[in-house]
Amino acid sequence: MRLLRLGAAVATAFLLGCVIEGCGSGPAPSAASVKPVGDRKSAPDFVLKDGNGRDVRLSDYRGQVVLLDFWATWCEPCRVEIPWFTELQRKQKDRGFAVLGVSIYDDGWEAVKPFEARMKMNYRVLMGTDEAAHAYGGLDALPTTFLIDRQGSIAAIHVGLANRRDFEDGVERLLEAPRRSAAYRGAVPALINWTR
Repeated sequence: MRLLRLGAAVATAFLLGCVIEGCGSGPAPSAASVKPVGDRKSAPDFVLKDGNGRDVRLSDYRGQVVLLDFWATWCEPCRVEIPWFTELQRKQKDRGFAVLGVSIYDDGWEAVKPFEARMKMNYRVLMGTDEAAHAYGGLDALPTTFLIDRQGSIAAIHVGLANRRDFEDGVERLLEAPRRSAAYRGAVPALINWTR
């Protein structure tokens, strides 16, 4: 029975690799490259609780590049990506970058806090809601990760397990992008409908 489970796990891993990386002879195209500025849409704002019960708004991070990751403790691909995000947070936080991890479809903080400690997550973890999931398209798969530029617009979306390099390159491109003038930045909140 144990051998049968191992065989099923290997077959599943192979098929998952084919879906994610592509089983063809050439390299799989990146489906989540950073969009041109004119093609980006505003990221919906939210108010979610962190592990200390404090309200956190996405709009609190305006002016920073944000990696917004929707994940769950039971999601195996999420476990693969979380160490990458921990490393990105460590390396890039002083450049105006932040990771926000939104736990979704979990059994509350009783499940999330021990997982967060075990994974040594060094970024802010929030408890997701159905409303937040709906605002971001319903989240058909986990993980689903959004790269958000300094102006609060979605620059890239990764659905399912993505390539580590895609995240690193996307974050670097957004961090290197020229900042808009202070006068223009001051006008942005009035122009963006955060609640859609």
